[in-house]
Amino acid sequence: MRGVKHLPPRLLREVGRAISEHKLIEDGDRIAVAMSGGKDSYGLLVVLRDLQRRAPVTFELIAVHLDQGHPGYDGAPLRAWLETEGVPFRILREDTYTIVTDKIPAGKTYCSLCSRLRRGVLYRAAEELGCNKIALGHHREDALETLLLNLFFSGKLAAMPPRLVSDDGKHVVIRPLITCAESDLAALAAERRFPILPCNLCGSQSEAQRKQMKALIATLEQKHPTVRASMLAALGNVVPSHLMDARLTATRAAPDGPKPAAADPVLAIATLLRRTSAS
Repeated sequence: MRGVKHLPPRLLREVGRAISEHKLIEDGDRIAVAMSGGKDSYGLLVVLRDLQRRAPVTFELIAVHLDQGHPGYDGAPLRAWLETEGVPFRILREDTYTIVTDKIPAGKTYCSLCSRLRRGVLYRAAEELGCNKIALGHHREDALETLLLNLFFSGKLAAMPPRLVSDDGKHVVIRPLITCAESDLAALAAERRFPILPCNLCGSQSEAQRKQMKALIATLEQKHPTVRASMLAALGNVVPSHLMDARLTATRAAPDGPKPAAADPVLAIATLLRRTSAS
């Protein structure tokens, strides 16, 4: 089996730790590996194949690539690579490009809608292929940039979880690379000479907010070299009592008493109204 030798120990260590801590892969899993044709998805697949060979549990992998109808799209290099590597794969064709360009005004960022449409196609494909999990190639920088995007532009504290169950409970999305540095994946891609497919849909959007967040983190890192590690650690070290979400607020428990459940803000308001009307 080609493409699984001499992988960087740090990549294997980080992926192995994420899988173990968050129970990303279990015995009998059949996993659809989303292949965008970018460096991260190639890295994800080769690392999972290496772990598949050595893991104490048995799981299947099938690469899934989506042709979104972008102008100038050519998926031949990816298909050839998958065939050469002997990877089971499925290539899907859905014209999401027309939908995105029709709904989003010229000059605006396509990423959000494009991502939602792509996720919907992957969910459907996973069901058809009998896959119980979908693996995405998001890495550490993706998570940190998403955290800042949500903080600055969406008014919420949220990033990218290692494991996510869809709202309907039918799909489990896993991110085995979530603690891996993007630079390590870039180095692997250069060493292996992966046939990268360009994204012609949003490649011209140089002012995209995500790129601004990437630049911000890079600037901070110049003065504080450990800022990425600190931000990543913060995502796993949440202190709910020090935030302002009323849904997380809990009444102080008596010293020797049981810890109360989180206060229900709706119930609290209803109680206050009843007391007010009674008086």
